[in-house]
Amino acid sequence: MIDISESVMQFLLAFLVVGPLLGAATALLPAPPGLKGTSPDQAVLRHGVTVTGAVLIAAIVLALGFDHDQPSRMQATTDISWIPALDVRIHLGTDGISLPLLVLTALLTFLSALYTYFKPPTGPSPKAFVALLLVLESGTLAAFAVLDLILFFLAFETVLIPMYFLIARWGGEGRAEAAWKFILYTLLGSVVMLLGLLLIGIKAGTFDMVALATDNGRSLTVSVQVIAVLAIGIGLAVKTPMWPLHSWLPDAHTAAPTVGSVLLAGVLLKMGTYGFVRILLPVAPDGFRTFAPYLGAFAVVGIIYGSLACLALAKEGAKGDLKRLIAYSSVGHMGFVLLGIATMTPTGVNGALFANIAHGLVTGLLFFLVGGLKERTGTVDLDTLARPSSDRHAPATGAALYGRAPRLGGLLAFGAVASLGLPGLAGFWGEMLALFGAFEPAAGLSRPAFLTFMSIGAFGTLLTAAYLLIVIRRVCMGAKPQQAPALPDVRGYEFAAWTPLVVLTVVTGLWPGALIGLTDPAVQQLLAGGTR
Repeated sequence: MIDISESVMQFLLAFLVVGPLLGAATALLPAPPGLKGTSPDQAVLRHGVTVTGAVLIAAIVLALGFDHDQPSRMQATTDISWIPALDVRIHLGTDGISLPLLVLTALLTFLSALYTYFKPPTGPSPKAFVALLLVLESGTLAAFAVLDLILFFLAFETVLIPMYFLIARWGGEGRAEAAWKFILYTLLGSVVMLLGLLLIGIKAGTFDMVALATDNGRSLTVSVQVIAVLAIGIGLAVKTPMWPLHSWLPDAHTAAPTVGSVLLAGVLLKMGTYGFVRILLPVAPDGFRTFAPYLGAFAVVGIIYGSLACLALAKEGAKGDLKRLIAYSSVGHMGFVLLGIATMTPTGVNGALFANIAHGLVTGLLFFLVGGLKERTGTVDLDTLARPSSDRHAPATGAALYGRAPRLGGLLAFGAVASLGLPGLAGFWGEMLALFGAFEPAAGLSRPAFLTFMSIGAFGTLLTAAYLLIVIRRVCMGAKPQQAPALPDVRGYEFAAWTPLVVLTVVTGLWPGALIGLTDPAVQQLLAGGTR
């Protein structure tokens, strides 16, 4: 770690939020004559790489300057009055809970911009695409950095418009319907969430998230907490997404361009679960305790439902879409995150936060790989991939990706086994800790109910392994038919975009203490109401 002054840390965090917005504005301007390169399109794509690269460097420096001996303390804080009449403040800060999400967001957006530079999406001018990508990054980073309920809501909403246009203008088949479904679900959820946020702010007399967490619900009656948790929880559950509010997700993922799917799964879903941990757990603990068993029940239903949907898509003859399968897998994986949060224990919440990061790394990698596979084969239909010959009646022996593009096949298998929670990789620790948290939930919660949830969740891990191993068998294995065309293996720009995710998946799997050491003190303090 390096010693950085507080003023520099404040600047870095402010730059993470504002920098992409400035980059989006300049992306819409004409490129200077000396920076056009071979074309204006190349110039704006390079601009996207430059801005997101600068934001990533700032996030890394912020992480290096972070005081890891005090991860529960808000650092790099800025607190400026914005709307005095409503006591709304521009309050920024980061602790051990939000810092990993800031770095993950900056990394995935940079890798998406780098991938887009070499493989621009099919659609209108890249100028608007880059500007929307940067606005999306700014809104997501702001959601993890702000410490005011109204600012959190504004950041939460900021990401909707750019993601809508990324799907609607640059997506694939069915993009218009998927984009409308995405924005209608999330907007309706957000309206209900805003009412809950206003209720808390008005009744507590402040919108400051740090002050509210320290108060730990003492200034709110139980009935107010219950209403607020219900309202805010619905909005957060839609974004997570929690079963049965998930139906927008498979359509959005299936229609979105590759980098849209990467960012939607990698960072946008995390805004919902982050809100549960940052707002509901510390601000309205009594109200949350009322709904925790129901949240746990919905979580495990989502785990089983997502796995069964994936199994149905993976079986032969189902005409299953591989992107859609990974989208449904996200419903199951986020179910483990919600189960960990529902336990209201340090073990469970730490597991949820770890699973958040692991899901962002692994699922982001999987969507990159599926995008590369579609670009090479023209399809992500599992039945078509499993029959690489022109004979429809040929046996589905597997697409033989190991033989046709061994590095691509190996990376796809790696992503699959990481997603199923193989010990030693990132996906293992979060799900295990969430199940451990359910074994001994917080005081006041029904232990028999959570033991049931733990058992169902553990069965869900077996179903997850089943459908992912089927995918590996059908896509990667099998004898290569003579008439099957050769496929280009991993290209240089793909290697550059995918390697960081592979490395971090292995590092966090082998060294989980680095991440848990950041989150645990902050989680302990959050659950204790800032009294530790």
